[in-house]
Amino acid sequence: MSQTCDVVVLLSGTGSNLQALIDSARTGDSPVRIAAVISNRADAYGLQRARDAGIDTRTLDHKAFEGREAFDAALIELIDAFNPKLVVLAGFMRILSADFVRHYQGRLLNIHPSLLPKYKGLHTHQRALEAGDTEHGCSVHFVTEELDGGPLVVQAVIPVELHDSPQSLAQRVHAQEHLIYPMSVRWFAEGRLSLGEQGALLDGKLLAASGHLIRT
Repeated sequence: MSQTCDVVVLLSGTGSNLQALIDSARTGDSPVRIAAVISNRADAYGLQRARDAGIDTRTLDHKAFEGREAFDAALIELIDAFNPKLVVLAGFMRILSADFVRHYQGRLLNIHPSLLPKYKGLHTHQRALEAGDTEHGCSVHFVTEELDGGPLVVQAVIPVELHDSPQSLAQRVHAQEHLIYPMSVRWFAEGRLSLGEQGALLDGKLLAASGHLIRT
């Protein structure tokens, strides 16, 4: 049995990726323990999911702070009280300051609903359809100071279907997110995944620029 890896999850919304992480961590041999869930929004449904699972929750309202740096400094203090080995962004709708990202370098993961480096930012499904892409998907990556630009860990690739809407595409991408995010977190918890100077390492080997690819 691996040593337990305490994880803090940050979110702003419904927390469907959090639920996938909770469900995965409940499997008997998982080394992942979600120590706390923190949101910048008191009404985020993800907080209820955490409470239902018996996980500590905290709210830190970004509007109560003078700026991003002040909020991030308070957030670091709150996270570090739980002493996590890994911090996971699960729909946390805040752009993080360079100081925050540096503080958690190599132990901060994010999931993004596109095949990075395509479509950084928002409205990814709409943009993929407008571009006429035949493939779309989602990416897990280490967070660096470049928005949605850190080294890739895993990408799940799905075909874009003829009659897809942004909603239908989002639904199928979400299903893949719920598979690859718990897998990436588990790799980290098992000591298999790390961030090296050249990029993401899995089992000591440098991953390709596109990360570990999964096609459906």
